[in-house]
Amino acid sequence: MIKRTRDFLRKSTYLSLFFLCLHIAGLVSSIDAVMSVRTSQGAIAWVISLNTFPSISLPAYWVFGRSEFKGYVISRQADETALSAVAAKAAENKAYFVSGLADRNQASRVAESLADLPHLKENSTELLIDGEATFDSIFGGIEKARDYVLVQFFIVKDDELGRRLQDLLIKKAQQGVRVFFLYDEVGSYKLPEAYIQELRDNGVAAHNFHSRKGPKNRFQINFRNHRKIVVADGKTCWIGGHNVGDEYLGNGEKFSHWRDTHVKIEGPATLAAQLSFIEDWHWATDEVLELNWKAVPSTDADQRILIIPSGPADRFETAGLMFTHAINSARERIWIASPYFVPDESIIAALQLAGMRGVDVRILIPDEPDHKLVYLAAFSYFEQAGMSGVKFYRYTKGFMHQKTMLVDNDLSTVGTANFDNRSFRLNFEITAMITDQDFNKEVEQMFLEDFANSRLMEPDEAAEKPFWFKLLVRVARLTSPML
Repeated sequence: MIKRTRDFLRKSTYLSLFFLCLHIAGLVSSIDAVMSVRTSQGAIAWVISLNTFPSISLPAYWVFGRSEFKGYVISRQADETALSAVAAKAAENKAYFVSGLADRNQASRVAESLADLPHLKENSTELLIDGEATFDSIFGGIEKARDYVLVQFFIVKDDELGRRLQDLLIKKAQQGVRVFFLYDEVGSYKLPEAYIQELRDNGVAAHNFHSRKGPKNRFQINFRNHRKIVVADGKTCWIGGHNVGDEYLGNGEKFSHWRDTHVKIEGPATLAAQLSFIEDWHWATDEVLELNWKAVPSTDADQRILIIPSGPADRFETAGLMFTHAINSARERIWIASPYFVPDESIIAALQLAGMRGVDVRILIPDEPDHKLVYLAAFSYFEQAGMSGVKFYRYTKGFMHQKTMLVDNDLSTVGTANFDNRSFRLNFEITAMITDQDFNKEVEQMFLEDFANSRLMEPDEAAEKPFWFKLLVRVARLTSPML
């Protein structure tokens, strides 16, 4: 009996020491969160969870809690000479095509400061609506490539569309075209190694982004490369919301129709997209690619384009500031399409002020979600923004995944960034900002068709939900800074 009591006390002591260590580690980690998490909401959420439920939140924090990708910055600085030489060559060849918009327009100057790149002239664009148009254009462009092809996607699947891409890349490699294929290992976690090995065996240089590269990043899966970029010969590029999978053609099991948008760009702006790819490739492989940096103007149009790469290695929160600046600069209208609407307070304030100025503010989001927690969190913002006249449209014809924006009558964006914390602070993203009235009219027509396939949310729609739903919404909003 005495021995059993001693064993019980010993086990209780060990258990108490274990939980004490957990709480101490939670306290230390919460101090780290206060010092390093970029937003006060995120820091508060982590501090509460780390000190209340350290056994659950502690491992989650060290996997998901970091908001600055220091490894990428260090890598960029370590090989600054080689990358700077490439950037200098690109800048020299683009110099003639600098549009001068920043000299005449304060809003353009701010955008260029965020991108650390200039608006470039003498480009042409093609708006690509939905998967068939997008992949017909991309595959056609890859087919015409004669020197090299750069391919980067967040999600690549080993399905019919994925194998079509694989076959085409292998074909080009066998023709002597240099092919570089980059994918995100988190987004493409279902992609079999055999798919990659077959590419490599047939001459394609294929690598994952490798966000866990380096001894300090072994458990890091919070930073993801969400960019979708294809470049052919440094002359043409494609940027937008599509990944590589059958569902992006509307052939998925869950959604019968997949609504998405890409843009094809021909001209000097392609070099800016290429520069983004070469930095990501360098991080993944430690290689600096030898590519074409001679800017080739389009003969079809003279559109001003700014390519804005953004990510957790930036000095500023580029994506969030880009959206905030666009909303603040709008004078007549700003229409935004995003599958995920979980903004921070600064975005909500900008939307409210735009509504108060009389700006036509419309937000297009899916009616049917693919992520329940994000879907719930969005409800907490509808009433708050809607009080100032912001209108929310819910797309009802399948799933809406596009990331586009229309500002006044001359500015449009097509890119990869969503309206959420992950795109603002944690993901590597890229956006094409196009200043052109004709392109703006095309985007306007696209939005109008999307609104016709949507339902306008009623102002009191969120308020009429049952109590349990409202409670889930509030809980989801509390966790949104950590999503």
